[in-house]
Amino acid sequence: MRLNRTNTGSIRNVTGVGWISRWPVFRQLRGDDGRGDAARSARTDALRPRVEEADGVARSVCPYCAVGCGQLVYVKDGAVTQIEGDPDSPVSRGRLCPKGSASKQLVTHPGRQKQVLYRPPGGAEWQRLDLETAMDMIADRVLRTRRETWQQECDGKIVRRTMGIAGLGGATLDNEENYLMKKLYTALGAVQVENQARI
Repeated sequence: MRLNRTNTGSIRNVTGVGWISRWPVFRQLRGDDGRGDAARSARTDALRPRVEEADGVARSVCPYCAVGCGQLVYVKDGAVTQIEGDPDSPVSRGRLCPKGSASKQLVTHPGRQKQVLYRPPGGAEWQRLDLETAMDMIADRVLRTRRETWQQECDGKIVRRTMGIAGLGGATLDNEENYLMKKLYTALGAVQVENQARI
């Protein structure tokens, strides 16, 4: 095929229009289903869905933000093999953003921490703690902070509060968990209670 530029700057085909019939898009459109043999290959025919061999699927919610997109979590031999959008979710209708699409890494990434790490004040190294010890340390600190920062009155008004404890909920928590957290913080006297969904 030889192309010449005309005086107006446009390009015209000098040797004829036979090249159109060889154009892949033209061949695809001429096929039976709009794709036809021009878009197929042995590799394409050999492809299988990533979830084809999964043992089961569980419905879940993406943990990244406050939108709450629905997810389908595929499992094989007790391990997560794929996470995809849930088309039955009224929130996201099967769509996931790039973070939600990559959320499988939250579970399967080799760098994921599976033990409690603690660095004492002034320390330069992390120490491994068992979960029971870590929970006891947190409980001791919460009770001590509440005791040391408790306010019965402020400016002559009874307030019964602590300004030393604040709560920040996350989008990975469902309504019931957020409700229980709010009840706990209120019982402790904390008034600074917020959720990541509003930030």
